[in-house]
Amino acid sequence: MTRAEPPTAPGLPSGPARIVSLLPSATDLLFDLLSESGLGGRVVGVSHSCDHPQARGLPVLTRSIVDSAAPQAQIDRAVSDAVREGRALYQVDGPLLDALNPDLVVTQGVCEVCAVTPGTIEAATRYLPGCLPAGNVLSLEGRDLSGILDDLRALGEAAGMPERAGALAAQAQARWDAVQPAPGAPRVLTLEWTDPPFYGGHWVPGQVERAGGVNVLGAAGTDSGRFDWAQVGALRPDVTVVMCCGYGLGDNVAFARALDPQRPLGQVWAVDANALFSRPSLGVVRGAEVLAALLRGEATPGQSERIRG
Repeated sequence: MTRAEPPTAPGLPSGPARIVSLLPSATDLLFDLLSESGLGGRVVGVSHSCDHPQARGLPVLTRSIVDSAAPQAQIDRAVSDAVREGRALYQVDGPLLDALNPDLVVTQGVCEVCAVTPGTIEAATRYLPGCLPAGNVLSLEGRDLSGILDDLRALGEAAGMPERAGALAAQAQARWDAVQPAPGAPRVLTLEWTDPPFYGGHWVPGQVERAGGVNVLGAAGTDSGRFDWAQVGALRPDVTVVMCCGYGLGDNVAFARALDPQRPLGQVWAVDANALFSRPSLGVVRGAEVLAALLRGEATPGQSERIRG
């Protein structure tokens, strides 16, 4: 196939003409970069999880082997079995990827549970005639705010818009620095999953600390992890935030309301994890702002809701 050439009209930045994003955070970042310049049309394919409004109607290149509508415990068992057996959690439509003929494919190497990894792409395209050269695959690796902003700059370079990426990164850092921490240093437990319970990792501990809380489980830049409900008494959280990965506010409200009311969880809040906590995108900055507000007892309509306490 002959690759399409990038736009050459005066004033348009150079860069790849056809971009495929295989994770939601990269799709969000790409549209942050491209839309203001009218170049959102460069994104020609996305993953099944990409829910950015401008991604609607684009070809979908991935599917999960796990039923996302299943109960949490069933999803956890399916994921654990796949990881133990060395099976990829996501499948990539190699022929469709070949037909879309992208100049750049964006994926990630942070979490095999969350999205497609470079190894899955390689397996899907190994025997196709138009297999992408390694240099055409950009893997994002951010595990905290600093890493996310580095990813944004790398994406800007790859997309031919380094100045726009630098400006967005500077704006995001300024907003992060301006978050007003809640008083009193409340002890905060973040729940990335409730059955079985997992605490939040990667950028989430940094969000809690920026918001003025003391994170009782997990450390900035490290993986999320499983814990036992029996630990909760010793952790003594003042506030528990339900932010189950891959879910919006409505689902997290339901998960929070289903928690055992006898557990000493302090105030219990639900949040929109997809928009604010689950993805290494600029949404993590807004997530820190929302956390600071709820630690002051202030709900953010559409983004957080107090469940009890």
